Amino acid sequence: MASNSAISQAFLLSLISMLVVGTDGGGIAIYWGQNGNEGTLAQTCATGKYAFVNIAFLPTFGNGQKPVINLAGHCDPGSNGCTRLSSEIKSCQAKGIRLMLSIGGDLGTYSLSSPDDARQVADYLWNNFLGGQSSSRPLGDAVLDGIDFDILHGTPQHWDELARYLSGYSKRGKKVYLTAAPQCPFPDAWMGGALKTGLFDYVWVQFYNNPPCQYTSGSIDKLVSAWNQWNSIPATKIFLGLPAAPNAAGSGFIPAADLTSKVLPAIKGSANYGGVMLWSKFYDDQTGYSSSIRSSV
Repeated sequence: MASNSAISQAFLLSLISMLVVGTDGGGIAIYWGQNGNEGTLAQTCATGKYAFVNIAFLPTFGNGQKPVINLAGHCDPGSNGCTRLSSEIKSCQAKGIRLMLSIGGDLGTYSLSSPDDARQVADYLWNNFLGGQSSSRPLGDAVLDGIDFDILHGTPQHWDELARYLSGYSKRGKKVYLTAAPQCPFPDAWMGGALKTGLFDYVWVQFYNNPPCQYTSGSIDKLVSAWNQWNSIPATKIFLGLPAAPNAAGSGFIPAADLTSKVLPAIKGSANYGGVMLWSKFYDDQTGYSSSIRSSV
């Protein structure tokens, strides 16, 4: 049985998390790690704007490859320079913010060749970023809250098995949160099967760079239609994924005024509405987008 102090600490962190996300369940998720000019991880969390931070990316893994993390200009994993992020991760978590390691990305080299390959990748993630043990943890001894699947190319095979293996580690104590960032065309070409498992806690759907299902000036119809399809998947919460600036994506940026007055009122009534995901911290710094929408999310 847990001690009273452990129970009290868990309750306190839960309460803090509720305050960060908001009493109505709406929160903002942000991607951090792909631009050295976006501030530190600790500074990102200290803004008080974000309920979730996806640390991006682990772009190389699977199919016999040695996994490699890439945090752009923030640190050099080759010289163990990213282990200093451990204290920043713990600081963020003390504020009730959930931190995920995002695997994949647009420029990554990744795939899963078999169920056994999925198991090996899951073991690596558990031992190097989650609650396991390894002598070469890239981010030090901090234990991240979960894994974000940002799978944008390759094949759709074995992502469901990776999710099952990772979810299984939750039985060892601390819950392993699973999140995903599929494209808005439904179902997603790569993650469609994995998302049917019902194992994903937060799904931030990318409603950008996809004209058939994104916002177009003056019309929310295509976006709302796709949103309703995404709300049929067995996930705890669905988020509206958007670029935080016009130049953060090829298309799909929604002016803050349109988002708060037209789009959010049309989707927030969904039972599993979770909030808004933004790409990325660097672009949010340029526009102040999250500050403009936060009270409406």
